[in-house]
Amino acid sequence: MKTIVLNEPGDLMEKDAPDPARLGANEVLLKVRCLGICGTDLHAYKGRQPFFTYPRILGHEVAAEIVSFGQHVTHLRKGDMCTVLPYRNLIADQAVKSGKVNCGSGLHYMGVHEDGAMREYFIRNAEDIILCKDLDAEQIAMIEPLSIASHAIERACIKPSDIVLVAGAGPIGILTIAMGQLKGARFLATDLNQQRLAFVKEKYPATDIIVTNDHLLSNIRELLEGDLPTIIIDATGNRESMMNCFEYVAPGGTIVFLGLFTGNIEFSDPKFHAKETTLKSSRAAVPEDFRKVIRLLQGRTINIDGLITHRLQFDSLTDTFPQLYNPDKQVIKAVIEF
Repeated sequence: MKTIVLNEPGDLMEKDAPDPARLGANEVLLKVRCLGICGTDLHAYKGRQPFFTYPRILGHEVAAEIVSFGQHVTHLRKGDMCTVLPYRNLIADQAVKSGKVNCGSGLHYMGVHEDGAMREYFIRNAEDIILCKDLDAEQIAMIEPLSIASHAIERACIKPSDIVLVAGAGPIGILTIAMGQLKGARFLATDLNQQRLAFVKEKYPATDIIVTNDHLLSNIRELLEGDLPTIIIDATGNRESMMNCFEYVAPGGTIVFLGLFTGNIEFSDPKFHAKETTLKSSRAAVPEDFRKVIRLLQGRTINIDGLITHRLQFDSLTDTFPQLYNPDKQVIKAVIEF
Protein backbone atom coordinates (compact mmCIF):
# COMPACT_ATOMS: atom_id res chain seq x y z
CA MET A 1 0.00 0.00 0.00
CA LYS A 2 1.38 3.38 -1.02
CA THR A 3 1.89 5.78 1.90
CA ILE A 4 3.37 9.29 2.20
CA VAL A 5 5.35 9.85 5.40
CA LEU A 6 6.76 13.10 6.78
CA ASN A 7 9.99 11.76 8.31
CA GLU A 8 11.12 15.15 9.59
CA PRO A 9 10.56 18.78 8.58
CA GLY A 10 10.99 19.12 4.81
CA ASP A 11 11.35 15.37 4.21
CA LEU A 12 8.17 13.97 2.67
CA MET A 13 8.81 10.41 1.47
CA GLU A 14 6.82 7.80 -0.42
CA LYS A 15 6.84 4.38 1.24
CA ASP A 16 5.36 0.99 0.52
CA ALA A 17 3.51 0.01 3.70
CA PRO A 18 1.77 -3.30 4.52
CA ASP A 19 -1.89 -3.55 3.59
CA PRO A 20 -4.25 -2.84 6.50
CA ALA A 21 -4.52 -5.68 8.99
CA ARG A 22 -7.59 -7.77 9.65
CA LEU A 23 -10.51 -5.66 10.86
CA GLY A 24 -11.76 -5.70 14.41
CA ALA A 25 -15.46 -6.19 15.06
CA ASN A 26 -16.17 -2.42 15.22
CA GLU A 27 -13.65 -1.24 12.64
CA VAL A 28 -14.05 0.05 9.08
CA LEU A 29 -11.63 -0.14 6.14
CA LEU A 30 -11.63 3.10 4.13
CA LYS A 31 -10.25 3.93 0.69
CA VAL A 32 -9.20 7.57 0.50
CA ARG A 33 -10.72 9.45 -2.44
CA CYS A 34 -9.81 13.06 -1.64
CA LEU A 35 -7.79 14.70 1.13
CA GLY A 36 -7.69 18.35 2.06
CA ILE A 37 -4.31 19.89 2.87
CA CYS A 38 -4.63 21.81 6.12
CA GLY A 39 -2.52 24.53 7.67
CA THR A 40 -1.56 21.87 10.21
CA ASP A 41 0.05 19.84 7.41
CA LEU A 42 1.81 22.87 5.96
CA HIS A 43 3.17 23.94 9.36
CA ALA A 44 4.28 20.38 10.18
CA TYR A 45 6.25 20.21 6.93
CA LYS A 46 8.10 23.37 8.00
CA GLY A 47 8.57 22.16 11.59
CA ARG A 48 6.25 24.79 13.09
CA GLN A 49 3.34 22.68 14.34
CA PRO A 50 2.68 22.45 18.12
CA PHE A 51 1.85 19.03 19.62
CA PHE A 52 3.60 17.29 16.70
CA THR A 53 5.97 14.32 16.58
CA TYR A 54 7.92 12.81 13.66
CA PRO A 55 7.79 10.64 11.65
CA ARG A 56 4.10 11.07 10.86
CA ILE A 57 1.56 10.35 8.13
CA LEU A 58 -0.30 13.64 7.61
CA GLY A 59 -3.91 14.24 6.67
CA HIS A 60 -7.22 14.61 8.49
CA GLU A 61 -9.60 16.38 6.05
CA VAL A 62 -10.90 13.11 4.67
CA ALA A 63 -13.26 12.02 1.92
CA ALA A 64 -13.30 8.23 1.76
CA GLU A 65 -15.21 5.25 0.45
CA ILE A 66 -16.22 2.39 2.73
CA VAL A 67 -14.56 -0.83 1.55
CA SER A 68 -15.43 -3.29 4.33
CA PHE A 69 -16.23 -3.43 8.03
CA GLY A 70 -16.25 -5.68 11.07
CA GLN A 71 -19.05 -8.00 12.12
CA HIS A 72 -20.58 -5.65 14.69
CA VAL A 73 -20.98 -2.78 12.20
CA THR A 74 -24.55 -2.82 10.88
CA HIS A 75 -25.32 0.79 9.89
CA LEU A 76 -22.80 1.16 7.04
CA ARG A 77 -22.74 -0.15 3.47
CA LYS A 78 -19.89 -0.89 1.10
CA GLY A 79 -19.41 1.94 -1.37
CA ASP A 80 -20.87 4.62 0.92
CA MET A 81 -18.96 7.91 0.92
CA CYS A 82 -18.04 9.35 4.27
CA THR A 83 -15.76 11.56 6.27
CA VAL A 84 -14.27 10.74 9.65
CA LEU A 85 -14.18 12.48 12.99
CA PRO A 86 -10.40 12.89 13.09
CA TYR A 87 -9.97 13.19 16.84
CA ARG A 88 -10.56 10.67 19.59
CA ASN A 89 -10.10 10.64 23.33
CA LEU A 90 -7.95 8.02 25.01
CA ILE A 91 -9.23 9.06 28.45
CA ALA A 92 -12.83 9.67 29.52
CA ASP A 93 -11.88 12.61 31.74
CA GLN A 94 -13.93 15.50 33.10
CA ALA A 95 -14.01 17.33 29.76
CA VAL A 96 -15.19 14.29 27.82
CA LYS A 97 -17.85 13.42 30.40
CA SER A 98 -19.18 16.98 30.25
CA GLY A 99 -19.47 16.87 26.43
CA LYS A 100 -16.30 18.85 25.66
CA VAL A 101 -14.92 15.97 23.61
CA ASN A 102 -12.67 18.39 21.72
CA CYS A 103 -10.82 19.34 24.93
CA GLY A 104 -9.99 16.02 26.54
CA SER A 105 -6.58 15.63 28.15
CA GLY A 106 -6.13 12.43 26.13
CA LEU A 107 -7.21 13.89 22.79
CA HIS A 108 -5.46 12.37 19.78
CA TYR A 109 -5.66 14.12 16.43
CA MET A 110 -5.21 12.26 13.14
CA GLY A 111 -2.10 13.43 11.34
CA VAL A 112 -0.72 15.04 14.50
CA HIS A 113 -0.67 12.68 17.48
CA GLU A 114 -1.30 9.58 15.37
CA ASP A 115 -1.01 8.72 11.69
CA GLY A 116 -3.42 10.34 9.28
CA ALA A 117 -4.93 9.62 5.89
CA MET A 118 -2.15 10.44 3.40
CA ARG A 119 -2.24 6.81 2.20
CA GLU A 120 -4.40 4.67 -0.02
CA TYR A 121 -6.29 2.89 2.76
CA PHE A 122 -6.68 3.20 6.51
CA ILE A 123 -8.77 1.74 9.31
CA ARG A 124 -10.99 3.74 11.63
CA ASN A 125 -13.46 2.82 14.36
CA ALA A 126 -17.07 2.78 13.16
CA GLU A 127 -18.13 5.38 15.74
CA ASP A 128 -15.89 7.92 13.96
CA ILE A 129 -17.48 7.40 10.53
CA ILE A 130 -19.88 10.12 9.35
CA LEU A 131 -21.87 9.33 6.21
CA CYS A 132 -22.11 12.05 3.54
CA LYS A 133 -25.00 11.29 1.23
CA ASP A 134 -25.34 13.34 -1.98
CA LEU A 135 -21.99 15.12 -1.63
CA ASP A 136 -19.00 14.78 -3.94
CA ALA A 137 -15.49 13.95 -2.74
CA GLU A 138 -14.24 17.54 -2.74
CA GLN A 139 -17.22 18.75 -0.70
CA ILE A 140 -16.66 15.93 1.77
CA ALA A 141 -12.99 16.86 2.14
CA MET A 142 -14.08 20.36 3.18
CA ILE A 143 -16.38 19.17 5.98
CA GLU A 144 -13.68 19.09 8.66
CA PRO A 145 -12.35 22.64 8.06
CA LEU A 146 -15.92 23.90 7.78
CA SER A 147 -16.61 22.24 11.13
CA ILE A 148 -13.63 24.04 12.64
CA ALA A 149 -15.12 27.31 11.39
CA SER A 150 -18.58 26.33 12.63
CA HIS A 151 -17.24 25.67 16.11
CA ALA A 152 -15.51 29.06 16.25
CA ILE A 153 -18.69 30.81 15.18
CA GLU A 154 -20.67 29.07 17.90
CA ARG A 155 -17.99 29.94 20.47
CA ALA A 156 -18.34 33.60 19.47
CA CYS A 157 -22.11 33.65 20.23
CA ILE A 158 -22.77 36.02 17.32
CA LYS A 159 -25.95 38.10 17.21
CA PRO A 160 -27.31 39.89 14.10
CA SER A 161 -26.39 43.24 15.70
CA ASP A 162 -22.71 42.30 16.03
CA ILE A 163 -19.77 43.60 13.99
CA VAL A 164 -17.41 40.67 13.48
CA LEU A 165 -13.80 41.07 12.43
CA VAL A 166 -12.10 37.92 11.10
CA ALA A 167 -8.32 38.35 11.23
CA GLY A 168 -6.62 36.12 8.69
CA ALA A 169 -8.08 35.32 5.26
CA GLY A 170 -6.57 31.87 4.92
CA PRO A 171 -8.85 28.88 4.30
CA ILE A 172 -10.10 28.71 7.90
CA GLY A 173 -10.66 32.46 8.04
CA ILE A 174 -12.58 32.37 4.76
CA LEU A 175 -14.70 29.44 5.91
CA THR A 176 -15.36 31.25 9.19
CA ILE A 177 -16.79 34.13 7.18
CA ALA A 178 -18.87 31.72 5.10
CA MET A 179 -20.30 30.07 8.20
CA GLY A 180 -20.62 33.29 10.17
CA GLN A 181 -22.65 35.18 7.60
CA LEU A 182 -25.51 32.77 8.28
CA LYS A 183 -25.85 34.58 11.63
CA GLY A 184 -26.85 37.83 9.92
CA ALA A 185 -24.09 39.99 11.43
CA ARG A 186 -21.81 42.45 9.65
CA PHE A 187 -18.42 40.95 8.79
CA LEU A 188 -15.00 42.47 8.17
CA ALA A 189 -11.87 40.62 7.05
CA THR A 190 -8.28 41.70 7.41
CA ASP A 191 -5.07 40.14 6.06
CA LEU A 192 -1.67 41.06 4.67
CA ASN A 193 -2.44 39.13 1.48
CA GLN A 194 -4.46 41.34 -0.88
CA GLN A 195 -5.13 38.45 -3.26
CA ARG A 196 -6.92 36.54 -0.52
CA LEU A 197 -8.87 39.63 0.49
CA ALA A 198 -9.95 40.06 -3.13
CA PHE A 199 -11.18 36.46 -3.10
CA VAL A 200 -13.22 37.19 0.04
CA LYS A 201 -14.77 40.28 -1.54
CA GLU A 202 -15.63 38.40 -4.74
CA LYS A 203 -17.22 35.40 -3.02
CA TYR A 204 -18.77 37.19 -0.03
CA PRO A 205 -19.42 40.74 -1.27
CA ALA A 206 -21.19 41.82 1.94
CA THR A 207 -17.87 41.46 3.78
CA ASP A 208 -15.76 44.59 4.16
CA ILE A 209 -12.04 44.01 3.58
CA ILE A 210 -9.12 45.88 5.18
CA VAL A 211 -5.45 45.33 4.45
CA THR A 212 -3.42 44.65 7.59
CA ASN A 213 -0.86 47.43 8.08
CA ASP A 214 0.45 49.83 10.71
CA HIS A 215 -2.74 51.91 10.44
CA LEU A 216 -5.21 49.05 10.88
CA LEU A 217 -6.83 50.43 14.05
CA SER A 218 -7.50 53.85 12.52
CA ASN A 219 -8.70 52.22 9.29
CA ILE A 220 -11.17 50.08 11.23
CA ARG A 221 -12.48 53.13 13.09
CA GLU A 222 -12.83 55.05 9.82
CA LEU A 223 -14.77 52.21 8.20
CA LEU A 224 -17.03 51.81 11.23
CA GLU A 225 -17.49 55.57 11.76
CA GLY A 226 -15.60 55.55 15.05
CA ASP A 227 -16.82 52.19 16.33
CA LEU A 228 -14.89 48.95 16.83
CA PRO A 229 -15.75 45.30 16.19
CA THR A 230 -17.84 43.73 18.93
CA ILE A 231 -16.36 40.30 18.11
CA ILE A 232 -12.91 39.43 16.76
CA ILE A 233 -12.08 35.91 15.57
CA ASP A 234 -8.35 35.63 15.01
CA ALA A 235 -7.46 32.84 12.61
CA THR A 236 -3.89 33.93 11.94
CA GLY A 237 -1.90 31.94 14.48
CA ASN A 238 0.32 35.04 14.60
CA ARG A 239 1.39 36.35 18.00
CA GLU A 240 1.38 40.04 17.06
CA SER A 241 -2.05 39.81 15.42
CA MET A 242 -3.49 38.01 18.43
CA MET A 243 -2.15 40.56 20.90
CA ASN A 244 -3.47 43.44 18.78
CA CYS A 245 -7.00 42.06 19.15
CA PHE A 246 -7.16 43.56 22.64
CA GLU A 247 -6.73 47.03 21.10
CA TYR A 248 -9.17 46.49 18.25
CA VAL A 249 -12.13 44.98 20.13
CA ALA A 250 -15.00 47.18 21.30
CA PRO A 251 -15.77 47.63 25.00
CA GLY A 252 -17.79 44.65 26.19
CA GLY A 253 -16.63 42.70 23.15
CA THR A 254 -15.40 39.16 22.64
CA ILE A 255 -12.13 37.82 21.26
CA VAL A 256 -11.92 34.24 19.98
CA PHE A 257 -8.50 32.78 19.26
CA LEU A 258 -9.03 30.23 16.51
CA GLY A 259 -5.41 30.07 15.36
CA LEU A 260 -2.57 29.07 17.65
CA PHE A 261 1.20 29.29 17.82
CA THR A 262 3.96 28.00 20.10
CA GLY A 263 4.45 30.72 22.69
CA ASN A 264 2.77 33.13 25.11
CA ILE A 265 0.28 35.95 24.67
CA GLU A 266 0.70 39.19 26.64
CA PHE A 267 -1.83 41.97 27.14
CA SER A 268 -2.47 44.91 29.44
CA ASP A 269 -4.66 43.71 32.29
CA PRO A 270 -5.97 47.24 33.12
CA LYS A 271 -7.10 47.72 29.50
CA PHE A 272 -8.53 44.21 29.37
CA HIS A 273 -10.41 44.88 32.60
CA ALA A 274 -11.55 48.36 31.56
CA LYS A 275 -13.18 47.00 28.40
CA GLU A 276 -14.67 44.02 30.26
CA THR A 277 -13.42 41.88 27.39
CA THR A 278 -14.38 38.24 27.00
CA LEU A 279 -11.50 36.05 25.80
CA LYS A 280 -12.10 32.58 24.38
CA SER A 281 -10.26 29.92 22.44
CA SER A 282 -11.80 27.59 19.88
CA ARG A 283 -10.31 24.13 19.53
CA ALA A 284 -11.15 21.66 16.76
CA ALA A 285 -14.86 20.80 16.52
CA VAL A 286 -17.49 18.49 18.00
CA PRO A 287 -19.65 15.90 16.20
CA GLU A 288 -22.63 18.25 16.01
CA ASP A 289 -20.52 20.73 14.00
CA PHE A 290 -19.89 17.98 11.43
CA ARG A 291 -23.57 17.08 11.22
CA LYS A 292 -24.58 20.73 10.84
CA VAL A 293 -22.04 21.35 8.07
CA ILE A 294 -23.22 18.27 6.17
CA ARG A 295 -26.82 19.50 6.33
CA LEU A 296 -25.77 22.93 5.08
CA LEU A 297 -23.80 21.46 2.17
CA GLN A 298 -26.61 19.09 1.24
CA GLY A 299 -29.08 21.98 1.28
CA ARG A 300 -26.69 24.24 -0.67
CA THR A 301 -27.04 26.79 2.10
CA ILE A 302 -23.34 27.56 2.33
CA ASN A 303 -21.14 28.73 -0.54
CA ILE A 304 -17.59 27.37 -0.83
CA ASP A 305 -17.36 27.54 -4.62
CA GLY A 306 -13.86 28.37 -5.82
CA LEU A 307 -12.20 27.83 -2.44
CA ILE A 308 -10.18 24.89 -3.80
CA THR A 309 -7.61 26.47 -6.09
CA HIS A 310 -5.08 23.62 -6.40
CA ARG A 311 -5.48 19.88 -6.93
CA LEU A 312 -2.44 17.68 -6.40
CA GLN A 313 -2.18 14.04 -7.46
CA PHE A 314 -1.34 11.48 -4.78
CA ASP A 315 1.05 9.65 -7.13
CA SER A 316 3.31 12.71 -7.51
CA LEU A 317 2.76 14.37 -4.12
CA THR A 318 6.34 14.27 -2.86
CA ASP A 319 7.39 16.37 -5.87
CA THR A 320 4.48 18.82 -5.93
CA PHE A 321 3.83 19.43 -2.21
CA PRO A 322 6.63 22.04 -1.81
CA GLN A 323 5.01 24.14 -4.56
CA LEU A 324 2.23 25.07 -2.11
CA TYR A 325 4.67 27.45 -0.40
CA ASN A 326 5.35 29.41 -3.59
CA PRO A 327 3.58 32.81 -3.34
CA ASP A 328 3.34 32.97 -7.12
CA LYS A 329 1.01 29.96 -7.08
CA GLN A 330 -1.56 32.02 -5.10
CA VAL A 331 -2.79 28.96 -3.24
CA ILE A 332 -5.92 29.37 -1.15
CA LYS A 333 -6.92 25.74 -0.58
CA ALA A 334 -5.35 22.59 -1.98
CA VAL A 335 -6.59 19.01 -2.04
CA ILE A 336 -5.02 15.70 -2.96
CA GLU A 337 -6.82 13.57 -5.52
CA PHE A 338 -6.44 9.79 -5.26
